This record gives sequence, C-alpha cells and structure tokens, in this order.
Amino acid sequence: MGVRKRQMAERIKAERKEVAFAKLNNCPTSPRKMRLVADLVRGVKVEKALAILRFSQKEASRKMEKLLLSAIANWQAKNEDADVEGADLFVKEIRVDGGAMLKRLRPAPQGRAHRIRKRSNHVTLVLEANNNTQS
Repeated sequence: MGVRKRQMAERIKAERKEVAFAKLNNCPTSPRKMRLVADLVRGVKVEKALAILRFSQKEASRKMEKLLLSAIANWQAKNEDADVEGADLFVKEIRVDGGAMLKRLRPAPQGRAHRIRKRSNHVTLVLEANNNTQS
C-alpha cells in the first residue's frame, strides 16, 4: 500500500470513529412516506429528534424512532467512556432509498387487471458528535 493511500485510509478510519450509524432494510412502507418523516429529523439534535418522532402521528415515525435509538446504542458501544448528553449528538445524515417491490395483480372491470406495487425502503441514519461548543 502506498503512502498516500495509507494516509487516506487512516484519515477515513479516524473520521468513522466520530460517527455511528444504523440501517433499516426492507421496511414495508413507501419511500415517499418515510422521507416525510426523515425530513423532520435531518440535522436535528438527538434529544429533539426523539421528541419529534415520539409525538408524530405517522406510522413511519415509530420505525424511525427505533432506528434512532439503535444508532445511539451503536454510538455508545463505540465510545464507552462518553455519555450521550455530554456528547451533543445530532443527526448528520439520513438517507431513504427504495427497496424491493412486491408486485401483485388486482382484478379490474371488464376482465382486465391492474398492477399493485407494494413498495419498501432502506433507511440509513448517521449520528455525529458536535465537537465545537456553540452557545
């Protein structure tokens, strides 16, 4: 391995130590509905994001809340000595991608059939600790 490649790999490894992530694959809701919930918590501090998700009426917010708690637990496993309140965690990145699609047929009038697409999605949530103390 070359010097530049090794330096880049070490830098990426150091950056990944600061962040924690969690993934939710094949969630049986449409990506559009999940993106509505994801837009509510993108860039928000963890405590506020949990409150938003807990009191949201949308069904996708329950799954997103569980994913956020999983990401927090992953961050705690990485940093055993630090506490969540003091770290000032925030949602750095949240991506909602389309997943597998179940295709079904529904009977339609005059002997026809309509295709029903049951969509699913993949959600990736990345947390980061805010290092600079802002007031």
